[in-house]
Parts: sequence; C-alpha cells; structure tokens
Amino acid sequence: MPLMSGGDAVVRSVLAHGISTIYCLPGVQSDHLFNAMFDAGDALSVVHTRHEQGAAYMALGAALATGKPAAYSVVPGPGFLNSSAALATAYSTGAQVLALIGQIPSRGIGKGHGLLHEIPDQIGILRRLTKSAERVDTPQQGPDIIARAFQSLRSGRPRPVGVELPPDMLAARAEVRMSSPLPLDGDPPLDEDAIERAAGLLAKADCPVIFVGGGALDAADEVRALAERLGAPVVSYRRGRGVLDDRHPLSHALPGGHALWAKADVVLAVGTRLQLPLSSWGTDDKLKLIKVDIDPEELDRIRTPEIGLAGDAPAVLARLDQHLAHLPPAWPDRVGRSRALKERISTALSVLGPQLGFLRAIRDVLPDDGVLIDELTQVGYTARNAYETRKPRTFISSGYQGTLGWGVATALGAKHALGDVPVVALSGDGGFMFNVQELSTAVRHRIPVVVIVFNDGAYGNVRNMQKSLHGNRVIGTDLANPDFVRLAESFGIAGRRVTDPEGLRQALEQSLGENEPALIEVPVGEMPSPWPFIDLPKVRGV
Repeated sequence: MPLMSGGDAVVRSVLAHGISTIYCLPGVQSDHLFNAMFDAGDALSVVHTRHEQGAAYMALGAALATGKPAAYSVVPGPGFLNSSAALATAYSTGAQVLALIGQIPSRGIGKGHGLLHEIPDQIGILRRLTKSAERVDTPQQGPDIIARAFQSLRSGRPRPVGVELPPDMLAARAEVRMSSPLPLDGDPPLDEDAIERAAGLLAKADCPVIFVGGGALDAADEVRALAERLGAPVVSYRRGRGVLDDRHPLSHALPGGHALWAKADVVLAVGTRLQLPLSSWGTDDKLKLIKVDIDPEELDRIRTPEIGLAGDAPAVLARLDQHLAHLPPAWPDRVGRSRALKERISTALSVLGPQLGFLRAIRDVLPDDGVLIDELTQVGYTARNAYETRKPRTFISSGYQGTLGWGVATALGAKHALGDVPVVALSGDGGFMFNVQELSTAVRHRIPVVVIVFNDGAYGNVRNMQKSLHGNRVIGTDLANPDFVRLAESFGIAGRRVTDPEGLRQALEQSLGENEPALIEVPVGEMPSPWPFIDLPKVRGV
C-alpha cells in the first residue's frame, strides 16, 4: 500500500470517481488538501472563487447543467455557513454536489474551546442539508468514505453529500489502500401490477394530463412518447422546463396546466411534488392521481395518489407506454384542443409585453442547447412561463428554494462544466450584487458567461408587493447602484448598456460572438406583474 497523506488519499479518491474540477476557496484548515490538489497536477482543475458562496454555487451550476456530480471545498465554520445557501439549493433541486468541508483539529471537535472557525455540531448542520455526511478521521478512512459518498450521490434520488475533513487527518501520513467505485444502490423494483393499473386508468381517461418536474429531466424521450400515445398535454414549471420542447403542441407551462387541471380526470405526475396544483388549485373525487418518483417517500407527499409508482422515471414510463401500445399513437382532437389552449395562454400572457420582448430577444440568439439561468427578477419570473425552452437542463431554476443572488456564480459553474455551450444569467440589480465579486472569477479562469442585469433601482418584486398588497408601505427596497457598465469594465470584461429588446439582441449576439465574459445592463422601469400567472386560484373541489 502506498504511503500518502490524508489529503492525498481524498484527492486521489475524488479523481478516481470521475471528478476533474474542484470549485474552492483555500484556508488554513485545508492547507494539506490544497497541497494534494497541487500535487495532482494537470489531472485536477482547481477553480478558486472570491467567496465560499461562489464556490458552492459553481458546483451547483455544474451539477444542474450536466446532471453529473460536481465538487466544492471550503473551510469550516464561517466558510461552510457561507456555502450553505448553495447547499440548501442543491438539496431542493436534486443536484449531485459533493461538499468537502474543513473542520477544526480532531482533538477539539465538540469541546467548545473556541478554536478558529469552530461552530457547534458542524456535521449535524451538514447532515441536515445533505443526503448523507461523514467525517474522515484517519487517512486510511478517506478512500472508503469518498467511495460511499459517490455511491450515495449517484444512487436513487440525487441530492448533495457532505464529507468533513479535519486538518490533522489531512496532514497525517499512512499506508492507504485505495477503494474502487462502489456499485450503485439498485432502483426500487418496478411494481408491474401497479403499472398495469395505472395504464388502465390512463387508457380510459377522457382528459389525461402529465405534469413533469426535475425528476423527469432524464426521461424526455419517454415523456414525449407517452404524451403522444395519449394525446396528453405535458405541464412543467421551473425545474421541469424543456422535458418536452415548448414548440410541441402538447407542451404547456403553469397557466396552461391550471386551465387543464380544472377538467383533468387522470393526472400523471412524474418527478414532481405537484405542490402548487395540490395545495392551491383544488382536488375532488373525480381527479385520479398517479405519481412516479424515484423516492418512495415522495409518493404520499401532500396527497396520497390512487397509484404510486416508485422507480426510475424512464423505466416506469417505458413500461407504461408498452402497456398502452394498443392505443392509436395520436389523438387529433386532444392535440387540437391543446394547441388552441396554447394560443389562448399566449394571448393572455401578452400583457407582460416588456418582459416578453426581452425573453424573445434572448431566445432568438441562444441556440437550442444554450442555457438560461433563472434569477428572481421580473423577467426571470416571467421566463418560467414564457421562455421557450427546447431541451432539458437548458432552463435552470433554483426551484422552491427561490435563492436570490445565485445566478452569476451558478452560471459560471454551468458554463465551466459545459464548455462550448453558451450560458446566460438573468439577474436583477438586487440579486446581481449578492455575488458581483465572482466577475473576478470569470476573468481569472476565462469563463465566458454573459450576465444580463435588469436594473430598476430596487428589490423590484418586493417593492411591487409593498405597493399592491400592503397599502404602499414601501420600505427597505430602494437601492443605490454603481454604474454597472463601468463596474464590468473595472473587472476587465465588456460592459454594454441597452434599453430595448432589439438592443439586447444585438448586444447578446456580440457578447457571445466574442466568447469572453460580458455584462449587459438593461435599465427598466416598473414592469407588469407576472404573479397573476403564477399565484393561480382554486379551480375545482370545495
């Protein structure tokens, strides 16, 4: 067995499991981990950021854009806590993020001596934000714990995994036996009887509807085949966008789903909690629910379905389609109704003209596989329902976590992982300044992401709510902003200012063509509210 440090054992194990990049910020507790990263040479790309939050968001962006594991490393205590918003978002969005978290020396853990960066029960906090978390206490343990971490990352429901690394373990040297990657945990066995019963319900349905979430991102072909088999509309919001190309006549966003919910008799939910429909739109005895999820615990969430199908979405949907093979492959009347509904919704959304113009400009420039990162801004909220998403993982949203300020750093990670694929981040002026320092990371590591900042001089969404819902009690929402173009130039990147959709189209074409980091500022006024198309009322039940 080779003699190596604990840091070497961890880094070699991470490399052996297919990780070639670590997004990170160094610090004294991680010195020997970074020594091992240095010694790894060209086998490992080390991308250092200007804030721990940026490192974790970059790993999150890489994981969400590729559907594969990505890793970050930060020091303990404040460093770990700075990364926790990204870790919470990885948990909520089902991202395979490996968090390599520093620790105080082993002799002091849990004793409250006040050592540098010490916080109470750090691994307890880490375990609350991850699928699993372990501490490496000796160099010999490192390979096995890293192997178990990747087994957990890649098995079943994707979620982040944590590994805690005390500095004395990283420094210690020992003879270490390396571990091979472990076999993945098996998916739940398919319940063939339940699948047959579900197929029977779908075959008899007059108004079947399919809802898809992040758990359906790898089942796009199967979703389309089943939807076309049944003539069933497919509804997505945030995480499931692009599972079915928005240009397809059966593809709908949330407003279309709301209209369909009122008359649906069988709903097939794939990889989604159905939180908004089940909590807000109403249910009754006429609505039969079939849920498909890799995580059996999700099947009874909010409402117990008539049929719950635990399993990998592509496999379950393929079996359903086989049971329905006797049906005709097309339902012209259902497809026609779906197309007409899309047209009605498009007309209704036209009241969001300012946002729609900018989104069309972006769509016109980005190729089908180009990635748009959704931020919490008026254009971003509108994008969830109106941006034409054509492929899975090309519209990336923070989902229910609603993580303000995640956009720039998440886009950097997505772009770094995807290589030549264009990546654009949508930001408001408020959220943009949360991670503005990561423009430096874009320059240092030559990551040609394009950031579009819609500048209304305020936390605009909160301000609009203060005006419309709280009697004009406007407080704490006005902002003093820098000159964003000059700010971009001070970082050494191109800055452009445009005022209309055509200007944005031209600026985005130019920025992407230069293949360098760029910022485009769009000064805007108050925009029409997108919330009437998101906060939708009850349409059935009592």
